[in-house]
Amino acid sequence: MNRILIIDDEPAIQEVLSNILRDEGYEVFLASDGSEGLRLLKTEPVDIVFLDVWLPGTGGIEVLETIRTNWQDVEVIVVSGHATVETAVRSIKLGAYDYLVKPLDFDRVVAITRNALRLEALRRENAMLRKGPFLEDEMVGITEEVRRIREIVEQSAPSNSRVMILGENGTGKELVAKMIHARSRRSKGPFIEVNCAAIPTNLIESELFGHEKGAFTGAITRRRGKFEIADGGTLFLDEVADMTPETQAKALRAVQEMTFERVGGEEQIQVDVRIISATNKDIHKEIAEGRFREDLYFRLNVIPLSVPPLRERRDDLPLLIEYFHKNQKMNVRGASAPNFSSEAMKMLMKYPWPGNIRELKNFVERVTILVDEAEVSEETARYCLGETGFRSSAVSSDQQYDGMKLSEAKELFEKRLVERSLGANNYDVSKTAQLLGVYPSNLHGKIKKFGIEIKK
Repeated sequence: MNRILIIDDEPAIQEVLSNILRDEGYEVFLASDGSEGLRLLKTEPVDIVFLDVWLPGTGGIEVLETIRTNWQDVEVIVVSGHATVETAVRSIKLGAYDYLVKPLDFDRVVAITRNALRLEALRRENAMLRKGPFLEDEMVGITEEVRRIREIVEQSAPSNSRVMILGENGTGKELVAKMIHARSRRSKGPFIEVNCAAIPTNLIESELFGHEKGAFTGAITRRRGKFEIADGGTLFLDEVADMTPETQAKALRAVQEMTFERVGGEEQIQVDVRIISATNKDIHKEIAEGRFREDLYFRLNVIPLSVPPLRERRDDLPLLIEYFHKNQKMNVRGASAPNFSSEAMKMLMKYPWPGNIRELKNFVERVTILVDEAEVSEETARYCLGETGFRSSAVSSDQQYDGMKLSEAKELFEKRLVERSLGANNYDVSKTAQLLGVYPSNLHGKIKKFGIEIKK
């Protein structure tokens, strides 16, 4: 049952409104002034508030501002018997869903209530989807390292403090930045990402601060920069250590004063942006060698957060494999998570995972699509890791190729690889060809060339 709060000092309005809404099947709460209404909101979950503008004590506009600040998911319908265009416009700008004038039109009351509840239901459904089991913006793991990251995120998110995230490529730095934004008071504002390493040097300033028409060749219109677009939200400066010294100087001023000028412009633009930055570089080395400004580092590094590589949180591996499988868009068969043999899991636990979480996600996708084994063997897991996996756990010494010509060594390696791949896939030529990245006709040719026996 939807719950509605009426804040109005007129008993007649309370009675009429509550009767209409109760007849529609809603649960109704009543408050005669703003202070009483705000106290009720602290103890009772409410979907809609009907709010009179003219209230004794705390005024309706002030109550509206408080609701929008502390209960952002609650829709507010403003009611007034002394309607003015100015009051109506101000209410809508402050976030009211709609504005009603006394005496009330009962059909309009019912229609607005239903529409507001539909909007609220849609918003909550979207929130549930974002927080559901298929959410990619949550860090999965049970290790102490992951627990510590979650703790720092929870502590830092409600503030506006700048955060610098350090970690190797593929460890989930962007994921952590999104977690902070989602838990912040800015969660309904924009989350804007800038990959400072991917933008050409001559365009980075325009990307960050925007430009005026005619500022440079190709600037045919005015364009807002990422700082301006992120106003009221979070700006994520990924690979921030790849900024040029000139851009770092301008970024320092923007971060410090929250003001800047567009390229080619003179107007001072003021914004309210929370900065989260990240880099995969040794930031202290970059500072020591003069490639990153120390003063900018101190501005950005208010709350430091380090994301460990996968090799330092190996106990999370089984949980991550299951998670990526469940979220696998290519998992059209709807199969359960891959069941790895004990030997395969031992091998995966020892594997260094140089590509970190990103490499693991790709590995799980590969296994999901290509492997039909009830239990994934060590050999199959090794093949799905690719060449890095073979090199990291090769059981034979390179000395076996001593004295051979290059062509002979290549043929011996290729023969053994084809033999092992066929054996691991029960001599299914089509499947083995797909795994090795060759056409079945090419694989048949190699089988014939090497004299490999196909066992059935």
